[in-house]
Amino acid sequence: MNEDAVREIVREVLARRAGMPPTGTPAPAPVRLSTHMSHGRYTLPESDGPCVIEPSVMCNHCGYCQSHGH
Repeated sequence: MNEDAVREIVREVLARRAGMPPTGTPAPAPVRLSTHMSHGRYTLPESDGPCVIEPSVMCNHCGYCQSHGH
């Protein structure tokens, strides 16, 4: 192994650590993020009265009653 080969290996390792693609390779496609159905909310009327889930306390608009709860 000569000095130029070692320099190239070092450059590739540093590029990978920095999140850059190695020389001569295309950049990876961006990751698509999608929301899971458990994060969706139902449209229920807002309440200023007792909580739908726990009626002994006042509604604090947490959204638990509008979702699957997880």
